[in-house]
Amino acid sequence: MTAVSGLFAVTLGASIACGATLDDIKARGFVQCGVSSGLAGFSAPDDKGDWTGLDVDFCRAVAAGVFGDTSKVKFRPLEPKERFTALQSGEVDLLSRNTTWTISRDTALGLNFAGVTYYDGQGFMINAKKLPGITSALELSGAAVCVQTGTTTELTISDYFRANKLEYNPVVFEKLDEVTSAYDSGRCDVYTTDQSGLYATRLVLGSPSDHVILPEIISKEPLGPAVRQGDDKWFDIVKWTYYALLNAEELGITQANLEEMLKSDKPEVRRILGVEDDSKIGTDLGLTKDWVVNIVKGVGNYGEIFDRNVGVGSPLKIERGINALWSKGGLQYGMPVR
Repeated sequence: MTAVSGLFAVTLGASIACGATLDDIKARGFVQCGVSSGLAGFSAPDDKGDWTGLDVDFCRAVAAGVFGDTSKVKFRPLEPKERFTALQSGEVDLLSRNTTWTISRDTALGLNFAGVTYYDGQGFMINAKKLPGITSALELSGAAVCVQTGTTTELTISDYFRANKLEYNPVVFEKLDEVTSAYDSGRCDVYTTDQSGLYATRLVLGSPSDHVILPEIISKEPLGPAVRQGDDKWFDIVKWTYYALLNAEELGITQANLEEMLKSDKPEVRRILGVEDDSKIGTDLGLTKDWVVNIVKGVGNYGEIFDRNVGVGSPLKIERGINALWSKGGLQYGMPVR
């Protein structure tokens, strides 16, 4: 879910950002990762309190790269309005919380986005029994719309309705569960957020089959992990963890075949897995030569993470679409590991 990019002062975390984040993390013994307070498929605790989701697995991938152990991470649930302050102040090392990459967050908030782990867009969901016959967002004039405050969702929906000369009544809440509860109880006609969030929300509604996600996508929402500006070494580690996951998928390296791939004679495979004698790719990052081996062993490649959390192997069953690799018609493109 996206959040408003108000002009917070970045000086709060400046002294922390200029420090050696990796050294602090190693001394502490774990990565502190900011996640959502509970969004199925991306970051949510299960009945046992164990965190799961695409954003969660990315945090575990970073921990695997740094420590060789996916358990060396602690999750800090954050609401939209508090997530940027938590990162700026050093309460978390990494924000992996379905957050949209925008210019104001890159500049005014002093963040560095490491990549786009999920290409998304804002959409609409309605109760088809309550609004029979509605097939387009352009038919929603006069509707009451549930929306979470502190999000760019508010601005985007305002722009959309104004541009199309439609009226609407925003019904605003601070917490995600409050928005969901209000929509499920019928306090509003429409639920709007990132389309992935609509799929996740529909799963927890009283009668999921009654609810329809309309076809319109009204914004670009590139979601990805972010770190504080000022520490290029830590930024490189997070960024190249993302690229390692993509390149592993492209090269066909999976959790299941990792041991076999370690014996491969293909230069690209040997290079990314650190089995070449002269490989310095991991050590140049301040990590070990087998950092990608540890990542794949711990969480798999990007495609495996996608499928089990939001894709065909998950309850959400979202198609890869533009989140497929570039070689398969999507936008996911890992920079060369060489």
